[in-house]
Amino acid sequence: MTTIDEPGTSIALPAEPAYQDATRVFNLAAPARPAAALTARTVEEIRAALRYAESEGLPVRVHTTGHASAAVRPILDSLLIRTRLTGGVEIDAARRVARIPAGTCWGAVVEAACEHGLTAAHGSSATVGVVGYLLGGGMSFYGRKRGLAANSVRAIELVTADGEPRRVDASADPELFWALRGGGGGFGVVTAVELGLFPAAEVITGAAYWPAAHAGRLLSVWRRWTLDAPWDVTTSMRMMNLPRAPNVPPELAAGPTLCVDGAVLCEDGDLAGASSHAEDLLGPLRAVAEPVLDTWQTTTASAVLHAHMDPDQPMPVIGDHLLLGELGADGAAEFLRVLGEGSGSPLIAAGLRQLGGAYSVPPPDAGALGHFEARYSYAGSGVPMGGVTAEELRAHCEKVREALGPWDTGRTAPSFVEHFGQPQGHLTEEQVLAVDRVRARVDPGGLFRGDIAPNATALG
Repeated sequence: MTTIDEPGTSIALPAEPAYQDATRVFNLAAPARPAAALTARTVEEIRAALRYAESEGLPVRVHTTGHASAAVRPILDSLLIRTRLTGGVEIDAARRVARIPAGTCWGAVVEAACEHGLTAAHGSSATVGVVGYLLGGGMSFYGRKRGLAANSVRAIELVTADGEPRRVDASADPELFWALRGGGGGFGVVTAVELGLFPAAEVITGAAYWPAAHAGRLLSVWRRWTLDAPWDVTTSMRMMNLPRAPNVPPELAAGPTLCVDGAVLCEDGDLAGASSHAEDLLGPLRAVAEPVLDTWQTTTASAVLHAHMDPDQPMPVIGDHLLLGELGADGAAEFLRVLGEGSGSPLIAAGLRQLGGAYSVPPPDAGALGHFEARYSYAGSGVPMGGVTAEELRAHCEKVREALGPWDTGRTAPSFVEHFGQPQGHLTEEQVLAVDRVRARVDPGGLFRGDIAPNATALG
């Protein structure tokens, strides 16, 4: 192990155990292979690591859980800092704010907030890192009511290229605070965030699954419901081809299914109103056919983390993502043609996440990414296992992209991008120039240039 001239701070080289820990990723299809790596647990370790990078002429890359390793520029020939800051989640229940150290996953935040009858605009998996999700906008199952999760960020703590710790918010360097929230990265090493919370003593959440033979009628019913759905309900509709595995219920591995999952937020304590909204969604769907599995129920906010059944163990994932306009009957038919029963789709999951509502309304204090002008977020992914190859998955992703092309808005949600090479676009040309100006101020030497999303800079 190579040691920096500061007590307790070390840089690991390839083949060393600390290097393996620091470079672990969730998406095994895109491993990280930097020149050196560090798991940073304190701000001082980060500052020392930046001095080391400068002395060695290495650019700096940053990650936490590695969920987005395929979506970022390949991590090579650099110093990789894995942020795992100590301190734990701090909840200020009176102010409804959580302070969250970088490296914390959503499960810890949701559990801490639930003790106070609060929750956050979190992701659909307990194992996803909070910071990367928030800086990429963040789509939650409360999004149609609360908007993008980045809009709930109250302050960000980071270390910039000069090694100086900073805390930025709406009054302290508001320009950098704006750029950090959805600007595409490359500003420094985020060490903590302060995030606004909201009441959610109870929610209605879960997932219902039907045999794929009913997909045409179910998609039609769900799509019509989304046209004027209440803002306190956020759902997704997915075609599922789940394998037989210990963690997969046998009724879901018997054949392809269609799933509708999500959450109904009962923020103001009106459980009767929330129940009515849930019935307006689920009643017509259940009338089409009886689900083979139905977990929708009134429960605590922590259950929302498990409704989507995201995998909790690393695996190789190949996929694609689009933001779509209103599909209509023609778009729904194309979706089923390439993803429904008989399509030959090798994707394990492919579906539409409902947007609109507060997702479409940027608040006055929004960051660089504050809303989406789209009706649905499409995401599809598969695993090259069990006779399915990565080439077959990529080919089918292209087939889906072509089929849905007439409804493609040309925009993407950064936290849903599946691969660095896919078309991306979440900022306007004016915004790209603005975030580049911020980067030039806080990182004039381009130390963090490798962390910039491909569509978020005009500098190449």
